[in-house]
Amino acid sequence: MSHLSLIIQREYLTKVRNKSFIIMTVLSPLIMIALIAVVAYLSQLNNNKNRTIAVLDESGMVSSIFKNTDNITFDLLNDISLDEAIAEVKAKEVYGLLHIGPSNDLENISKHIKFYSEESPSLTIMSDLENKLEAKLTDLKLQLNGVDIQKIRTSKTKVNISQESFAGETSSKIDNVLKLAFGGIAGYLLFMFIIIYGNMIMRSVIEEKTSRIIEVIISSVKPIQLMMGKIIGTSLAGITQFVIWLILGGIAMFILSAIFGVDLAQMQTPQQEMMQQAMNNPDSQEQIQQVMNAFLNLPITNLVVAFILFFIGGYLLYSSLYAAIGAAVDNETDTQQFMMPILMPLILAVYVGVFTVIEDPHGTVSTVFSFIPLTSPVVMLMRIPFGVPIWQQLLSLGLLIGTFMFTVWFAAKIYRVGILMYGKKPSYKELYKWLKY
Repeated sequence: MSHLSLIIQREYLTKVRNKSFIIMTVLSPLIMIALIAVVAYLSQLNNNKNRTIAVLDESGMVSSIFKNTDNITFDLLNDISLDEAIAEVKAKEVYGLLHIGPSNDLENISKHIKFYSEESPSLTIMSDLENKLEAKLTDLKLQLNGVDIQKIRTSKTKVNISQESFAGETSSKIDNVLKLAFGGIAGYLLFMFIIIYGNMIMRSVIEEKTSRIIEVIISSVKPIQLMMGKIIGTSLAGITQFVIWLILGGIAMFILSAIFGVDLAQMQTPQQEMMQQAMNNPDSQEQIQQVMNAFLNLPITNLVVAFILFFIGGYLLYSSLYAAIGAAVDNETDTQQFMMPILMPLILAVYVGVFTVIEDPHGTVSTVFSFIPLTSPVVMLMRIPFGVPIWQQLLSLGLLIGTFMFTVWFAAKIYRVGILMYGKKPSYKELYKWLKY
């Protein structure tokens, strides 16, 4: 075990002292925050742009619905022909012209509405105009048919079906949203961690193998200790990098936003206004209370413990396979033939989690894949928020640990032979022979 601790220490220090590791650890959050700041700045410029839309309502029925907003000014044209309106709009270089044709028939007026502009108009603006016109024309049709619109509006009833289990536990649709959010984030984090740092382990093995350093190390250390040391050391380096990213990201958010001139307080103003409106709206207050209750209903302790255990188990399982691939080849190009069998279960787990767990978290497909070790770290993490019995979690974790131990033995056999093989691109048949050595 003393050798293992030395290997872990060596692997960790080698990674964190590497110039490329240091540069990417520092630059990655800065680049990401800079991109976010640029996008936010450009979006702010786009949102602050004031557009003028000329409206020619020859029907005289809908012009009253067009009220100026912070970003759109409506210029109502009267006693003017369409050709004159188009010429005037071109001369003033306004955003566009909305023309409602002359018609006294509400059934046909919608067929005589056009928007003229120099360039393709914004989809958001067009949708907003269509919604305004649809609402107004619908009200006019109802009034024409002698329907009291106010009675219709007051007669509308909102139905929100409450949910309760046979054991008496209450829940709501918001509960399911939070459960899906947690499961999706947990599964995605594991997926990305495996992809990023699994490849790092594989490249580390390839580099030491091609530099022949491995021949010196292997003379005093068992291959399985060397492989486990690389996996654990690289994992600790990855965790260190992730923590640094969080710290630098928080600092860079404020610094880079100031450089790009993005006022974070102003960017949060709409959210603050929404929160203020929510506090004054009884329906919104009820929704906020439901969100708080949904969060409190989550099995937080179970989620945290399960996330740590399945995250570690899943990562170690796939990392051992990445290390075996690195030992079997001489360069990163040759790894492609072995990568697909490893990536396919991960991709399958994500698809099963997204398309199956959402609809039926306790169905046959979701349950089966939450027990299969190659997919259980992702699928089980997405199922647990919906309430998975402890015995199923323990059984899935036991299968995962058992498969990891088998995979370590399997990978160590390949690793033991592969790290000393040079100049030959191995096949699956060749790997099978190595298992017998």
